[in-house]
Amino acid sequence: MSRDFVGALLQLNAEKGVPREHLVRTVEDAIQSAYRRFSGDEDVHVHIDPESGRIRVFRARRVVVEVEDELVEMTLEDARAIDPDAEVGVLLETEELDPEHFGRIHAQTAKQVVLQRLREAERDVVFEQYASREGELITGTVNRVEPRGIILDVGRAEAVLAVTEQSATEHYRIGQNVKAFVLEVRRSTKGPQVLVSRTHKGFLRRLFELEVPEIHSGTVEIKAIAREAGNRSKVAVASRQEGLDPVGATVGQRGARVQAVVAELGGEKVDVVPWSDDPAVFVANALSPAQVVNVNIDEEHRIANVTVPERMLSLAIGREGQNARLAAKLTGWRIDIRSDVVVAAAPIATRVEVAVEPAEVAVELAEVPVEPAVEVPVAVAAPVAAAAPIATPVEAAVEPAPKKRATRSKKPTEEVAS
Repeated sequence: MSRDFVGALLQLNAEKGVPREHLVRTVEDAIQSAYRRFSGDEDVHVHIDPESGRIRVFRARRVVVEVEDELVEMTLEDARAIDPDAEVGVLLETEELDPEHFGRIHAQTAKQVVLQRLREAERDVVFEQYASREGELITGTVNRVEPRGIILDVGRAEAVLAVTEQSATEHYRIGQNVKAFVLEVRRSTKGPQVLVSRTHKGFLRRLFELEVPEIHSGTVEIKAIAREAGNRSKVAVASRQEGLDPVGATVGQRGARVQAVVAELGGEKVDVVPWSDDPAVFVANALSPAQVVNVNIDEEHRIANVTVPERMLSLAIGREGQNARLAAKLTGWRIDIRSDVVVAAAPIATRVEVAVEPAEVAVELAEVPVEPAVEVPVAVAAPVAAAAPIATPVEAAVEPAPKKRATRSKKPTEEVAS
C-alpha cells in the first residue's frame, strides 16, 4: 500500500503540477478531517512520510498554562507527567492509533476532502503561475467569441480579451494565435481569470523588447509611450551607452525591427523619437515628422509655445489634431502650435496701432485753428463749376446716336421708292 501511495503522489504531481509536499499536506489534512468528524477524535493528528508513504495516526494536545478546551489542550502539570521535558506551547503526543481501524466511512469522507483540496491546490498553483506573469506578453489561441470579448486558450487557464481592449482595426478568427499583454489575474470559483489587452501601452513596450535586443538588455531605454491603438503611437527612446544611436537601434536596418512591431499591431503607425532632458528639445522631437522653428517653455503653466513653418502647420497638428495630441501625451506638456507667419504678423499689428494713435491726435489739433475757414464755399464750388465742361462732351458723344438710328430707318424708305 505504501508503494502504491507514493506512486499515486508522483502521478498527481505530474498531471496537476502540484508540488509533492503540497499533495502530502493535502492528504494529511483530509485524513485528519475524516477522523475529527466523529466526537472524541478532535485531538487526532496524521503524519505521512513522503519517501516511504507510511501513515502515522496519533493523538496529541497543546500544552498551555490555562486550559480553555479540554479536548485539544492540557496543562503543564499533566504534560510533565507524560514527558518531564515538556514545555508550554509544545504539541505533545499522548497516544498512537492504528491506521488499520480507518473505516469505510472515514475513507469516503477522506476521499471527498482529498478531491476538494486537490482542486483548490490546483487552482492555487495555476493562479500563482499566471499571477507571476502580470505585465508580460502571453500567447494564446482564439477558442471562442463571446459578447464580452474573445476567449483565448493559454494552456491551463483561459484569458479574456475584452472588447474595450481590442483594436478597432483588428479581426480575429477561431484557431488564430494571438499575442496579448497580461493586465490582471483574478481568483474565481472556476479557476484563475486572466485579463489581457492589445491596446495597453505595455503591449507596445513588450513588443519592442521582443524585437530589439538593445531594449531587452537595457542598453536602450524606452522613456515614454503615447498610443492611440489602431491608428498611431509615439515612442521616446534614450541610450545608456555613449555613441549608440537609440533611434537607429530601435528602428533597425531599413526599418526591419519597427516593421515587425507594426505588423503585429495590424498596420498601426509607430514614430520613434529621441528623448531629451531639455523640454524644448523633447517637444520639438515629439512633433516629428514636422519641423519646428522655435519652442518657448512656460514652466509655471506647463505650456510649450511652438512655432512651425507655415507649410508644416497642418503636419504638426496632424489629422484631427492627432500628432499634437500624441506629442502632448508623450511629453506631458500642453502644446500651443502657431505658424511663423502668424507669429511674425503679431508684432507688426502692434506697431501699426501705436503709429495710428498719434496721427489721430495730430488731426484733432490741426482742426482747432481752422474752424473759421469752414465758411469759405469757393474752394468747393470751383470744382463743381469745372465739372460743367466735362459734362458737355459727354452729351456731344450721346448726340450722334440718334443720327445712326435715323439712317437705319431710311433704308426701307429708299427701297420703297425704288
